Amino acid sequence: MASWSFLTSHGRALLCIARDPEVRLRDIADNLAITERRAYGIVTDLTEAGYVVKHKDGRRNRYQIQDHLPLPESTGREQAIGDVLDLLAGTDARPSAGHKSH
Repeated sequence: MASWSFLTSHGRALLCIARDPEVRLRDIADNLAITERRAYGIVTDLTEAGYVVKHKDGRRNRYQIQDHLPLPESTGREQAIGDVLDLLAGTDARPSAGHKSH
C-alpha cells in the first residue's frame, strides 16, 4: 500500500460528493480515513471557494457541485472541475454530470 495519495483530501472529498450528493460528513471522513472535524473543514473550504453549494434538507445536507468552475490550479489549460470528476469517477458515477439540478 502506498504511503501517499495521488489526490488531495479536498479532491477526494469532492469525488465522494460527486458520487453521492447526500453523503454524510461521517462517510466522507471514513472514506478518506480522517476525522469528521477535518471532513467538515474540507467541505467548508470547498463551499467557501464556491465549488460546492450546500442545501439543507431537514437534518441532512445535500451538496451540489458547481462543475462548470475551473480547477484552482493553473495548468495552462482551462479545465472545468466537472470534466475532471467525470474522468476520475466515470460518467455513470455522477448522476448530474453535465446537468445542473435546482
